[in-house]
Amino acid sequence: MATNKLALDIPDTLNDCVLKVWDSSIYSSGVPTECPKLEITAPGFQLPSIVSDIQPGFNLNLTACQIGMQIHNCGVQFNPLPDGVYIIRLSYSPNDQLYVEYNHLRITCALNKINKIMCCLDLSNCQPIQPVEAQLRELQQLWMQLKGAKSNVEYCHHPKKGLAMYDYVVGQLDKLACACGCQDKC
Repeated sequence: MATNKLALDIPDTLNDCVLKVWDSSIYSSGVPTECPKLEITAPGFQLPSIVSDIQPGFNLNLTACQIGMQIHNCGVQFNPLPDGVYIIRLSYSPNDQLYVEYNHLRITCALNKINKIMCCLDLSNCQPIQPVEAQLRELQQLWMQLKGAKSNVEYCHHPKKGLAMYDYVVGQLDKLACACGCQDKC
């Protein structure tokens, strides 16, 4: 019996105003795709925002307006989306039976902090001097912990643990930014 294999890709992005969601499902010919619904529950929200005007194979760049986090100046001003755990669900009729759901840890702010710290470090020498080398090792450790936070949320199904790890990493990135003379907070 032919069936659809639903899947989404939610890549990390450096654009703080966009949540990118791709439909990477495999659709069987002859199997209906009726009543499509993409539901996104943003951090701090209890109810999802629903995107219903989607087609199989969609590739969306969702803004704060499209997911219900911004209601004024839509299309004129683009508010940044916060980092945190987003619950993203794609379904087709019958929507309570044919669906796929993900916990996604958005890490855009943290990634931008890492890039800004890299810009602030003196990396002009092929072999960095000791203080810079130590800061690079710390940055690499924090990067791995950030990946661990994502894994806890997205693969291990431990969103609270992953979010606690994320918060720790961002705090450490703030300290490292201050030590490097690169103070920028999200």
